[in-house]
Amino acid sequence: MKRRQRLGRADRVSCAPAPIAQTQMNVRRDSRTIALIDELRRLPAEQSCAEFKENVADPQMIGKLISALSNTARIEDRDFGYVVWGVRDDDHAVTGTTFDPDAALFDKQPLQFRLSQKLRPDILSSLDVVEHPEGRLVLLTIPAATTAPVEFERTAYLRIGSATPRLADHPERQRALWDKLRSYAWEQGVARGFVDDDTVLRLLDHRRYYELIGKPEPKDHRRVLEDLTTERLIAPDEVGGKWNVLNLGAILFARDLDQFELSRKAVRFVAYDGNGRTATVTHRKDFPAGYAVGFNELNLFVDTLTPSPEENGAIIRSAEPLFPPVAVRELIANALIHQDLAVTGAGPTIELFKSRLEITNPGASLVEAQRVIDFPPRSRNEALASLMRRMGLCEEQGTGMDKVIDAAESKRLPPPEFTSTEDATRVRLFGPRRFAEMTTEERLRACYQHAVMRHLSGSHMRNRELRERFGVEPRNAAQVSDVIRRALDADLIRVADPARPRSGYAPFWAVN
Repeated sequence: MKRRQRLGRADRVSCAPAPIAQTQMNVRRDSRTIALIDELRRLPAEQSCAEFKENVADPQMIGKLISALSNTARIEDRDFGYVVWGVRDDDHAVTGTTFDPDAALFDKQPLQFRLSQKLRPDILSSLDVVEHPEGRLVLLTIPAATTAPVEFERTAYLRIGSATPRLADHPERQRALWDKLRSYAWEQGVARGFVDDDTVLRLLDHRRYYELIGKPEPKDHRRVLEDLTTERLIAPDEVGGKWNVLNLGAILFARDLDQFELSRKAVRFVAYDGNGRTATVTHRKDFPAGYAVGFNELNLFVDTLTPSPEENGAIIRSAEPLFPPVAVRELIANALIHQDLAVTGAGPTIELFKSRLEITNPGASLVEAQRVIDFPPRSRNEALASLMRRMGLCEEQGTGMDKVIDAAESKRLPPPEFTSTEDATRVRLFGPRRFAEMTTEERLRACYQHAVMRHLSGSHMRNRELRERFGVEPRNAAQVSDVIRRALDADLIRVADPARPRSGYAPFWAVN
């Protein structure tokens, strides 16, 4: 049996300290935990990723061990490091322990809470009180470092045999750790471990997987598990005969992300009856299925709630959605693919206002906001992006943003707006507005985006093409000339060929 408590701040977006949420599970017999401990007991002495204690539980020692074992596990390509109380160090015999993590204090505060304040970056370690058949034990499970060396009290540690030296004192191992961290992919982390064949098939919608890749589903479930393993959606558990569902498998094919403690990664949709977040919320819905499983349902839901205004002159046709469906679909896929999945407290959000749609994903953009149209996309989640493209859920690499801009221009909508902060990336799609109703900033952004699209097609922007993009009559060409002049002054565009002033205009980065 075990009683589990989490260490860390799973709901945090920024780096500011936050109270940890401590939860207790019902006492039950956990065969996986007992089997894991017995596997650890069979390891040879001086094991770098496992430590055995009887009753010694000094908080400073625990903090240093979390840092050291987390960093060492990443260097050695292991998913976790472990500390077991109640097992003798020399022969690994079970002796039982009096260590009680619930009652333990650190600086007169609860042990788990104080440790979470002193460890950087976030690390979701867990303390389990285990009723082993041979005695009461405590198991500390420590995930391998993912984004940076784990520090305790601003110092990173390392495990070498039974010693716990500072990482900085071993530069060759420090370099090895950073090399491993650079190549680490969130997709290959463990979302849920030690599950049997039937549980894998219950947790993951494998039928949907075969539908999306266009292959018939094998009748033999062992063949299904082999295919999921080859796709790196699952992997064998370190305790024989069981499976680990990897983050990639869960985030794409989970029937319910709550089953993997990934509920915060579910897409959230909110609709308002006005243009601000203080307006009344008319619809709110979370989509708990994995992204591949629920993608079509999500897009259909957004399309259904997007209004289709009546005809309004030459701007829009009756019964036509406020926002081009092709642009909405691509931007949703883009948010899923390019989010920072290591941000544990937030997931993609879609917000529908009266005259605009906002799609936000956690993490700063890896590409400067002004260059998202022409730059090949850079993804933190290459395996996720690749599989989404193979399944036809998003465009081929480098074409998605082109289609978003083209869709907005063909409907003569205000230009999409791309913004990025340290914590999030946001795209805004706007409903129809005539040229006269656009702001100066919107006109300049539309001019720049149109120059980029013309450049990517091998030509240059001229007054006539920009007039057509805005829907401005030829007799009002001077209005568009003023937009071009302002864009030149802002250095958003330049004369494509200075020797030929009438050659047209190109984006600023395309002209020396």
